[in-house]
Amino acid sequence: MGLGIPVGFDTEGLDVPGWFSVMCGAMSLGTEGLALLTLGLVKPWGEVVPRWMPFIGGKRVAPPAAVIPAALGATALMLLTIPRAHGFGRAHGAPTGLPLVVMDACYAPLLWGPLLAVVTISYYRRHRD
Repeated sequence: MGLGIPVGFDTEGLDVPGWFSVMCGAMSLGTEGLALLTLGLVKPWGEVVPRWMPFIGGKRVAPPAAVIPAALGATALMLLTIPRAHGFGRAHGAPTGLPLVVMDACYAPLLWGPLLAVVTISYYRRHRD
C-alpha cells in the first residue's frame, strides 16, 4: 500500500507515494520491534537486562514492567487481528467484499494475540513473588 500497489484500501487523498509511504514503513519497523520484544518473555534477557545497556544493564527486570505491557499488547492484538472482534465496523476506505475476506484469512491464522497472552501468563507465573 505504501508503494502505491492496490491492496484493497482506498488510498485516494493519501500521499502515495510520499509521506504516507514513509509512515507505512515506520509502522512496519515499529511493529517488528514490538514483536521482537515478545522474545523477552521467553529469553533470559527478559529476566535480567543485558549488561551492555547503559545504566540498567545487569539489573533484574521487574515482572510488572514486562507483564503489564505484554497483557495490553495481547489485548490490542486480539481486538485488531481477530476478524470483526472489535465490533467498531470498518474504517473509511478499508477493504470490503473479497479483499476483506482475503485480509481476514491472512491475519486470522497468525494467532499472535492469543499466543502473546499465553506467554505473558507463563512469564507471570514463573516470576510472581
